[in-house]
Amino acid sequence: MDPLWTELAARAAVDLDESRQRQLERYLDLLLAANKKMNLTRITDPAAARLLHVADALTVLPHLPTAGHRLADIGSGGGVPGIVLAIARPDAAVTLVESTQKKADFLSAAVAALGLGNVMVEPRRAEELGRSDARESFDVVVSRAVARMPWLAEWMLPLLVKGGMMLAMKGPKVEQEMLVAGKAIGMLGGGQVQILPANLPGQDGHVIVKIGKIRRTDPRYPRAPSAAKGKAI
Repeated sequence: MDPLWTELAARAAVDLDESRQRQLERYLDLLLAANKKMNLTRITDPAAARLLHVADALTVLPHLPTAGHRLADIGSGGGVPGIVLAIARPDAAVTLVESTQKKADFLSAAVAALGLGNVMVEPRRAEELGRSDARESFDVVVSRAVARMPWLAEWMLPLLVKGGMMLAMKGPKVEQEMLVAGKAIGMLGGGQVQILPANLPGQDGHVIVKIGKIRRTDPRYPRAPSAAKGKAI
């Protein structure tokens, strides 16, 4: 049993029992083994991965609804934080959104190997998902190390139901990003912005940007990549 994992889960009144911790260990084994064949993570040391992948993802737990909910992890990459949250909260229906096919294939294989019946993989871009039947269908949308805040707002907020929550895991430079993100957040239906410390031991720069959705998103958004042409709202 990892005492830090247990402590982080306990902050959210989540019981991370021995069975779930074994799943998390197994997930790290799968991630690091696959990383030898494709670029999934820069963190290759198992001890560092326990902290900077699993423990980092667990800092999101206190911000999730206490009841079962639909959660999307955009730009899921190697599955952080989505797979970790799916293991810790088996009552959540988790969608891993990853447009790079090789990474999506890894996610599907990992989900099958871990027996995660509450997870599905969407091998397409967040913009495409946001213009599909999945639009405004998630209670929570999370991301980590995907893009700057103006882009994240356009990709994440359209996926949320009114009253849902956007949770972006960011680093110490997020304050600078927020200077140019306010317009996009407001236009897309976002409300108050909170920048909260992740409280991950030894990682003071880790924060969670929490934005509630207060109204429905204008149907013009998200824009298709060809329409956005590299320019944020």
